[in-house]
Formats: sequence, C-alpha cells, structure tokens
Amino acid sequence: MSAEHSHGPSRRAVLGGVVAFAGAAALPAFAQVEGSVRNNISSFRMLDWQPYFSNLAKGAILVDTTSRALHFWSEDQSVYKLYPTSVPLSDELTRRGRTEIIKKVVGPDWRPTPTMKERNPDWPDYIGPGPDNPLGTRAMWLSWTYYRIHGTHDTRKIGRKSSNGCIGMYNEHVEELFDLAQVGTQVLLI
Repeated sequence: MSAEHSHGPSRRAVLGGVVAFAGAAALPAFAQVEGSVRNNISSFRMLDWQPYFSNLAKGAILVDTTSRALHFWSEDQSVYKLYPTSVPLSDELTRRGRTEIIKKVVGPDWRPTPTMKERNPDWPDYIGPGPDNPLGTRAMWLSWTYYRIHGTHDTRKIGRKSSNGCIGMYNEHVEELFDLAQVGTQVLLI
C-alpha cells in the first residue's frame, strides 16, 4: 500500500535517525535526553478527514495549531499529506475556523500588515521575491485578510510558535502542497 493512500492508523518507522510517517516527508528523530524522550511529534499523526469536513470538493487542508501540523487530502482521496508547520506566536494572532484558498503566488512579495508595522516600526515596508522574503518561494492566500499558508527560508521557525498569524512551511513542502492544492481548496484551522 502506498504511503499516500493510507487512511488507517498512523504508521511510523525510524530509519537511519529519521522518523518516517506514512504520507509525510521524513522528519528528524528525537533522541533520548537523560532518560526522557522529547516528544515534539507526539501528536504529529495521521488523521481522517471525515470529522472535519463534510466532503473533499477541491481538496481539504486541516491546520492543527496545537500539534503544528498541516494535513492535506485530495478530492479523490488518492493523496494524503502531513507536514510540520510554524503557527502564530499567540492566541491573539491565531485565527481559527473555516476559510479557503483564494489565490496562489509563485515568488510572492511581502508587505507587513498595519499591526505588524505598529509592533515593529523598523521593519521594511516591502520585500520583493527572493531569499530575504518572509513568505518563501510560494504563498497561498486565504479568504481572511492578511492570512497565508506560505514557505519560509528560516527553517528554525518550523515546529514553533513563530508567525504573526500565517501558517509557515518548509519551502520544499509548500512547493509540493502548492501543486496539490487549488484555488477553492477548503481550509480549516483548529
């Protein structure tokens, strides 16, 4: 059975210091530290779509801000992906609920939101596409103003509370998701 087609219980294997999940990219394994195990990925597990969506029309994305994971299901159920993410720094910056992808951009440019600029007046007003861009190589606009699912060149942010509201991903993961998702893909943040 292909990892992308598995909808059953979570399967994981440790291969050469990497934890491999069915349907997900490999993640670094967490070593034992003084007799205890670091379980950053303890809730990083496969989920079924049915508890969250009534259908998979145009595909579905579930972002779990607690486990810092993004789940994607294709409309025909042939593809399931599970990715680590960064999430907003605080509950005040976190938006939860249903939205959808309304725009997809390769090589996005970036402008801070008015509230970001208030909190950080020294930030630039604009950053064009490239390695200094906070949105990475791809960005998908959500129907909520200022909210995006996007890549990042700063890989230290993934797996942490580090954003001003957006969901950040490794560039290679957002590039894969960008190709799978479409304008109209339903999104739920929990």
